[in-house]
Amino acid sequence: MLTAIVGINWGDEGKGRMVDLLSSDYDVICRYQGGNNAGHTVINEKGKFILNLLPSGILRETCVNVMGNGMVIDLEHLYKEIKTLADQGIKITPENLKISDRAVICFPFHKMQDILEEERLREKRFGSTRRGIAPVYSDKYMKKALRMNDLLSFDTLKDKLRDIIEWKNLTISGGYRSEEIVLEDMLNWVNEYGSKFVPFITDTSKYLLSAIEDNKNIMFEAQLGALRDIEFGIYPYTTSSHTLAAYAPIGAGIPSKKLDYVIGIMKAYSTCVGEGPFTAELFGEEASKLREAGAEYGAATGRPRRVGGFDVPASRFGVQLQGSHCLALTKLDVLGYLDRIPVCVAYEIDGERTTEFPVGDRLVRAKPVYEYLEGFKADISKCRKKEELPKAALDYIKFIEESVGCPIKYVSVGPRREDYIVME
Repeated sequence: MLTAIVGINWGDEGKGRMVDLLSSDYDVICRYQGGNNAGHTVINEKGKFILNLLPSGILRETCVNVMGNGMVIDLEHLYKEIKTLADQGIKITPENLKISDRAVICFPFHKMQDILEEERLREKRFGSTRRGIAPVYSDKYMKKALRMNDLLSFDTLKDKLRDIIEWKNLTISGGYRSEEIVLEDMLNWVNEYGSKFVPFITDTSKYLLSAIEDNKNIMFEAQLGALRDIEFGIYPYTTSSHTLAAYAPIGAGIPSKKLDYVIGIMKAYSTCVGEGPFTAELFGEEASKLREAGAEYGAATGRPRRVGGFDVPASRFGVQLQGSHCLALTKLDVLGYLDRIPVCVAYEIDGERTTEFPVGDRLVRAKPVYEYLEGFKADISKCRKKEELPKAALDYIKFIEESVGCPIKYVSVGPRREDYIVME
């Protein structure tokens, strides 16, 4: 079984929490795109964990975890992330973590370039996490990046890095008038952090194909959501990789294979980190109460998330992009304080009402059309069966299912691993 766990909206939907929950049924968990701009928060019997680069299956002793060729890897960040988990009692070895030899390395100068560009843009900034993601993906497609397999040949790496730095300084010291990148500093950085991952470097294509032949169950974990996809998201306020389920086999290293199942993850309300159009956004006291109730602060950045009611046009579009077979609805318990639940059922653009998700300037001009559904006014965090949910909560779930055209199979009613309901 090849299954993808993907985000339906702008990211921060709770994918890590669901991967941790469902990973008990899988042998291999594979991240297939993105870098340490991800922030997956997982709470289970071992404690609370914030994962940026590592697949969320790393917390399951029975799972092998793969970092696919579609990822960009900050070696220093990965080293510190692994050390933090080790200090929390999580064992990580080449047996349970395999890093693609084709994954691209994110260097300190990529982060430097990211920060310099955001500062140059000022009020027109994209809301980057400033972790070098756009610059390193740009270098990948300009064929000026180093990959994990380059760590296996240090002499060749040195020559390649010298040429890259000469080219990169045309922008860093020339265009931005910033301090020049020094080759020796970058070589020391690679020596300090890169050498530690040589035992983890694997031909993950070969490994995954072998796992498929052995009838292993493989889960593909996405970063961010459909609306942040570089092709179909709210461009240019997107990430720099493909967040869609269709890309999972490619970013994992097995492009000839097809997914069997797609599980879309979405919150019971809307959240957004960073800049860009967010039509359903709420403001003032209504927003503050929702943000505090849901503890809506970015796991990767700590930034307050923008919040809004459930966005029907955006969510239906995300479900269609991901090709979801079923959905997991997270944080339903957060809405328990509301007398009335706000739902953005449509957009108004230039005086006309639409339920379609627009693109470009039409999206920027869109205004939310809100309706309010009956609140369930109850603490549902202890509910473990569908029958235990209040009628108003069940009505809300049914409304969402019908609005987005996809069945909801899982409902999360709390942050811990066991805080969920299977709706079937």
